[in-house]
This record gives sequence, C-alpha cells and structure tokens, in this order.
Amino acid sequence: MKPKREIMRVVRSPQGEVALDFVGKMPGRGAYVCRDSACFARAKKVNALERALGHAIPDEVFDALSSQIQKNA
Repeated sequence: MKPKREIMRVVRSPQGEVALDFVGKMPGRGAYVCRDSACFARAKKVNALERALGHAIPDEVFDALSSQIQKNA
C-alpha cells in the first residue's frame, strides 16, 4: 500500500485500449504501479500489469510509464 501520489494508474478501456490514467477517473479496469524505477522494472519483468489487466501491454505504454518515472525522479 502506497499513497496515491506514489503510484500511477494504467487502465484498459472497455474497448480494449491500454493507456495511462493521470487523473484516476478513466473508465475500465485499472492497475497501479509505483513510481520507483526498481518497482517498475520488477512489475515489467514479471508481467504484473498484463496479469492485472488481462491484456497485453503495448511497448508505447511501457515507454510512457518509464518517461513519467524519469520525470518524477
């Protein structure tokens, strides 16, 4: 459990699109990953987001997550 400011939400919309949810209000199934680079690398390695969302995560989403983590570092 982490405060909301320390995590990012990834959402799979009802249409099947996967995107970052910066506001936390997009409809669909959501999964959270912390803003720590080690945590993000671990989640990517074990396919945690794919299992949580039940859908393959495009590389563009992983790139966007990575850039957000680097911005906040």
